[in-house]
Amino acid sequence: MLAGYPPFYDDNPMGIYKKIVDGYYEMPVIIRPEARELIQKFLVADPSKRLGYNDATEVKEQKWFRGVDWNIVNARKIPAPWVPQLTSDIDSQFFDPVNEKDERPITPEIEEERLFNDF
Repeated sequence: MLAGYPPFYDDNPMGIYKKIVDGYYEMPVIIRPEARELIQKFLVADPSKRLGYNDATEVKEQKWFRGVDWNIVNARKIPAPWVPQLTSDIDSQFFDPVNEKDERPITPEIEEERLFNDF
């Protein structure tokens, strides 16, 4: 969310899978060191060594969260930074339009077809 895309981003779903398996990711230089450290600790492949494996306290103690009052967070007393003004329960004005005719769910067959299109 800090960079605008996930850590294993790729235009190709198979590229995403490969990056996940290889543990390869890049972070833009704009990511602050505290956030970089937190992300790296979350992306450790071995779950038993991953941040938060033991309990949430080790996550809360990270530099990125310094100054956070966890009592206020747990009490849900932090106001939202922006609350959309909706005209009804089904108001979707804040979502990007989607042309559903152009969207096909990606299945292994479709991905295989795309990969071997030029072959």
